[in-house]
Amino acid sequence: MQIWPAIDLRGGMCVRLRQGDYSQETVFGHDPAGMARRWVDDGADRLHLVDLDGARRGLSANRDAVQAILSAVQVPCQVGGGIRDESGIRDFLDLGVDRVVLGTQAVKQPQWFCQMCRRYPHKLAIGLDARDGFVATEGWQQASTVLATALADQFKEEPVAAIVYTDIARDGMLRGPNLAAVEELNRQTELPVIASGGVSTTEDVRQLAQLGVAGCIIGRSLYEGQLTLGEAFQAASPMGS
Repeated sequence: MQIWPAIDLRGGMCVRLRQGDYSQETVFGHDPAGMARRWVDDGADRLHLVDLDGARRGLSANRDAVQAILSAVQVPCQVGGGIRDESGIRDFLDLGVDRVVLGTQAVKQPQWFCQMCRRYPHKLAIGLDARDGFVATEGWQQASTVLATALADQFKEEPVAAIVYTDIARDGMLRGPNLAAVEELNRQTELPVIASGGVSTTEDVRQLAQLGVAGCIIGRSLYEGQLTLGEAFQAASPMGS
């Protein structure tokens, strides 16, 4: 199972939110590139980048920070947040990111998203950010009436790189992932699922690995030292599980 350390960007800084609430922000660093080097030095072989300003405003706002990260480390990076059109997709792919994560536009314009997947095969991931099973958009600020499982099913025939599934209620809370929801989604789709939200212990990582998901994203627990990357990799390995 892949381990994706998260670097959430707001105002050019590395931050973490609780349950997607912009008023519950903790700043963990003022040097995103330095943070990226830290995780890579600790063994990270891929990074998950989120432009929180972009997600909220619908316009990428931390491109310079992303570019600095890409210049600082030589590992695959995926980025999401505020990317709502083809020019935004192309800009980040040209910048050097491995894949682009889209959530809001996948929900609101599924046909357009399918077209983009065919134009950029295996370079786009679906960001499914769910609260009580329903997808939220606009940086988690707007609830939709679309079930996460139903949205995933719409794109099952498309060349999608992965589904990044985040349980908003668990995100940043260090209370463990929503294993039941992750298991249900993973069972209902053949697309690779990357779980996010609440991963805080080796047991969390081990249980996700046992579900057979493609990867998991780890944020606050790494920043606060509750979990190390070495421990996460060991728990994610077949012997660790």
